[in-house]
Amino acid sequence: MNQFISHKEALKEYDSKQYRTPDGYTSDIVIFTIKQDEGAPFDTSLQLLLIKRALKNSEGKPNIEGGKWALPGGFVGPDETALEAAMRELEEETGLSGIHLKHYAVYDKDGRDPRGWLISNAHYAAVPEHLLADRRAGDDAMDIQLFNIQEALELALAFDHKLIIKDALKKIQLEMLQTTLAKEFLPAEFTLSELRHIVLCVSGELVEEVVKSEPFFWRKAPKLPFLEKVLDEDGKPKTTQRNSKFKTTLYRFNEYSPIKSIYK
Repeated sequence: MNQFISHKEALKEYDSKQYRTPDGYTSDIVIFTIKQDEGAPFDTSLQLLLIKRALKNSEGKPNIEGGKWALPGGFVGPDETALEAAMRELEEETGLSGIHLKHYAVYDKDGRDPRGWLISNAHYAAVPEHLLADRRAGDDAMDIQLFNIQEALELALAFDHKLIIKDALKKIQLEMLQTTLAKEFLPAEFTLSELRHIVLCVSGELVEEVVKSEPFFWRKAPKLPFLEKVLDEDGKPKTTQRNSKFKTTLYRFNEYSPIKSIYK
C-alpha cells in the first residue's frame, strides 16, 4: 500500500525564507511582420515592432529605462499565466488577438533588470503587416514603430531586449524552414512565388538550397504534401495576375503538419 505525505504535514517543515523569490514576473513579445517596401512587389523586409518607453510612469515619476526602445510586454497578473499575459499585452498594444504566438525562452539572469531579479518569459508573434496598421502606443509608451532587424539592434534598447530579439530571430528562422509558419504572413490563397519570397525573407542565411534555387523550387514546391492547388467551382485551378503579367496558379496550405525528425 502506497503512503503519501500530506501537504499540511510537509508545509510544517517548509521555510520559504530559505529560498530567493523573484522581484517580478513578466512577459515580453517580439512581434515580427514582413513590410512591403517601395518598389517591386517582392521588395520587402522582415521587421519587428518596438515601443518607446515613456519618460514618466503612470504616477508621474521617472520611468525605468525611460526614453529607450523596448519590446511590448508587461507584468504577469496574479490570475493569469505568462502566455495569457503575453496575449493580453499583445491585444492592448496592437489590438490583435488569435494570431500565431509562441513561447520560446525564459530570461532570468540576475541584473537583467535594474529593478531587481525579474524573470521574463519571451514569446514571438508572426503578424501580417496590414493587421498592424492600427497599432497604438499604450499609456506607458511615447511611440510605437516598425524597424527592420538591423535598425532595431542598433537602437538604444531597454533591459536585455537586444539578446531577446537575437534569440527570437534564430527561432523564427528555424520555424520558417521546419513548419508551415509562412502561412501566417500570406493570404489564404497565394502563388508559389509569394511563398518562396516569404521563406527567403525570413530564413535569411539559413535558407535551404531547395528554396534558394528557383528551378529546384518550381519543381519541388507543387509536390510538397502541405500545399494544394485552389480549385474554382468547375474544379479547375484558380489563377491570378496579382504580382505577374501572366496568369499564375494559386495554392493554399492544407491540414498536413510536417514533422521534422533526425531519423528520417
